Amino acid sequence: MRYDAFSKCHPLTNFLFFLGAIGFTVVFQHPMYLAASCFSAAVYLLLLNGKRAWKLILGMIPVFLFLTLVNPLFNTYGKRVLWYVFGKPYTLEALYYGMAIAGIFVAMMLWFGCYSVVLTSDKFICLFGSLIPAISLLLVMVLRMIPNLVRKTKQILDARKSIGKGLGETSSAKEKAADGMNVLSALTDWALEGSIITGDSMRSRGYGTARRTSFQLYRMTGVDWALACVFLLLGALVIAAGGTEATYTPELFIAPTTWGLGAYLIYLLLPSILHIKEAIQWSISISKI
Repeated sequence: MRYDAFSKCHPLTNFLFFLGAIGFTVVFQHPMYLAASCFSAAVYLLLLNGKRAWKLILGMIPVFLFLTLVNPLFNTYGKRVLWYVFGKPYTLEALYYGMAIAGIFVAMMLWFGCYSVVLTSDKFICLFGSLIPAISLLLVMVLRMIPNLVRKTKQILDARKSIGKGLGETSSAKEKAADGMNVLSALTDWALEGSIITGDSMRSRGYGTARRTSFQLYRMTGVDWALACVFLLLGALVIAAGGTEATYTPELFIAPTTWGLGAYLIYLLLPSILHIKEAIQWSISISKI
């Protein structure tokens, strides 16, 4: 992750932002609001991950097209029929609705990509460790399980290649299946052994025998409180302004946008603005040396 000003903020401020960004994305089906959410999430993800973010962003394009085009095959509501597929009407309203669903999915994937970078496991534990210690620990372990399994799988494959048991370009399907089963077996053994070691380690440290204490690395500063208030104010303005209504089936209706769209865009772009502001200040400081 690149140096990010918003990531330095208190976990509560980070969580409040992502709660609003993802929550509004799910609730608002207006095309302009969805476009603003996708654009803001893509910009912030690029600022966080650089060129590596393009893989996820470009990968969302075929997903968007697939969800858009497939929806009318199952949702046949709508008055304007474009053509018939297997005897079922393929309507324009259902196509627009598919675009809205696809936009929500793409925006959520991008925002969760940003979330995983900014709100790390230690921040999550800081927020919910004292409230729901068991559940928060379980969630952190589950969230880190997938990247750990992916990393371990790569290590196992590299190890097999180093001893001459890797697959070649001419390997048959049977050989590939056997190699996959061997890798899966080694990965399962590693995961089970790790869970036993983790359980023994937690038991030896007295986990669950008394009320959990924690070291709070984060403290709410004036900037954190100011940002939290700004997020709450902008969120309230977006809701109060209205103009977010949109229905696609059976009849198409999209409400005209209001000034709430501007407040919504500012809300979503604030982390990116902070990042760019910090980068400019850093560049100016370096140039003066």
